[in-house]
Amino acid sequence: MKMSDGVEQAIHSVAMLSGLSAGGVLSAAALAEFHGVSTSYLLKHLQALSGAGILDTVPGPKGGYRLAKAPAEISLLDILLAVEGATPAFRCAEIRQRGPNPVSDSFFAKPCNISAAMLRAERVYRAELAKTSIADIGIELNALDDGSIAARGCAFLEIHERKTAR
Repeated sequence: MKMSDGVEQAIHSVAMLSGLSAGGVLSAAALAEFHGVSTSYLLKHLQALSGAGILDTVPGPKGGYRLAKAPAEISLLDILLAVEGATPAFRCAEIRQRGPNPVSDSFFAKPCNISAAMLRAERVYRAELAKTSIADIGIELNALDDGSIAARGCAFLEIHERKTAR
């Protein structure tokens, strides 16, 4: 299964926003700059995250984005669904009913077993994503970091974080 680049960008952006101080925001341009991605493409995903209640949007020249919930309350599944939508990755087009030498319609009374297997697999991966929060990702990163990753993020936030009233 292939997810869009927007999923990765959204997860990294939400993770970065989890490091903001109280009342702080980051612009879409700053988030795009930090991750080396297109601002216009990232903005589309930030808007989806905002629409899903994951991010708050602060309007105006000093505005930007911040988390709408605590990092522990935002799962990777929440982000995936905001960006990609709830439609399953596998969509059965019932091609088994096409082609030459048709068989009885009774054969098609039950759902396609291939579709059923794919949907079972999707339930498993979605359950795993639902168990992993942005806070968990931060904890895992801190365990691996020798300090250089945190220093990079802190230095960037020091320059680009905008302070607003909460």
